[in-house]
Amino acid sequence: MKRETHIRSGHGSGGRLMNEMIDGIIREILGAENVQLDDAAIVDIPSNRIAFTTDSYTITPIFFPGGDIGKLAVCGTVNDLSVMGARPLWLSCALILEEGLAMDDLEQVLRSMKNAADTAGVRIVTGDTKVVGKGAADRMYINTAGIGVIEGSIVRREITPGDAIIVNGSIGDHGIAVMAARNNFSFTHGLVSDCAPLYGMISAVRGAFPEAVKFMRDATRGGVASVLNEIVKNRPWGAILKEKSLPVKGEVQAVCDLLGIDPLYAANEGKVVCVVEESHADDIVRILRATEEGADAAVIGRIESGFSGKVVVETAIGGKRMLPLLAEEQLPRIC
Repeated sequence: MKRETHIRSGHGSGGRLMNEMIDGIIREILGAENVQLDDAAIVDIPSNRIAFTTDSYTITPIFFPGGDIGKLAVCGTVNDLSVMGARPLWLSCALILEEGLAMDDLEQVLRSMKNAADTAGVRIVTGDTKVVGKGAADRMYINTAGIGVIEGSIVRREITPGDAIIVNGSIGDHGIAVMAARNNFSFTHGLVSDCAPLYGMISAVRGAFPEAVKFMRDATRGGVASVLNEIVKNRPWGAILKEKSLPVKGEVQAVCDLLGIDPLYAANEGKVVCVVEESHADDIVRILRATEEGADAAVIGRIESGFSGKVVVETAIGGKRMLPLLAEEQLPRIC
């Protein structure tokens, strides 16, 4: 039987073309033993307390340095579970495909999803496929939902002045790499997205210091600045960052300087902002640096009283500048 080379409207009809795509591509790549064909997947919950999340992914281009929309979808969902204190176990995958999408591109994205899922130790167990007319989607959209089992306590404890703020590595890599690829910048060949699943790194820290980590959130859209603004909102204390302590790669900073972008607002897909007890901060940084995803971890600031509900950066020359919550995104959508 001749293999279809591009998505046709019939691939979303529920008929022969759709079944051929599901059996011959989706289940073959993601695993026939995982992707059940009934109306819902049946999974065994080994605990009574679970975390459940969902997210949708649209990005231009769908392939970018360091990843693609498939890797992005798996890592984003896995990380949302991980920062809550859950061990990710199962994902769903819903594909919205534009008519005319090359089958080779679909296969490449699915293989990226499978590789990311295997790395994270999760199974993609159910899904759905829809096809829309040419021009009605940006080649491909993906929705994923994830279930994980809470290990120990949820990573949400009372934050107090004196707590340290840690990030597990260089910030802004994903947003700037995608923007450079989208605009065909010829001077940014070294830029690569940080897209990665972070459960292993997070569990290493929580295993060593189960009560010292008070808060974790992955700094995706809106970057580190937006996460910190959410933390301090309506609180009697604020977050003070040290500009000289911020881990920003030279090539990322160069593009940001050229375009007038603050890397603190640029998106990440492999970075977590942690608020931890100050007495354990250095030890937690050492644990993070022992992992691939946390090799450049650093304490970037503190929670302090006197700056109620505000995020402030102490500049390298001794001044202070505010980091407000932006009304609009600093960059076009990158995740």
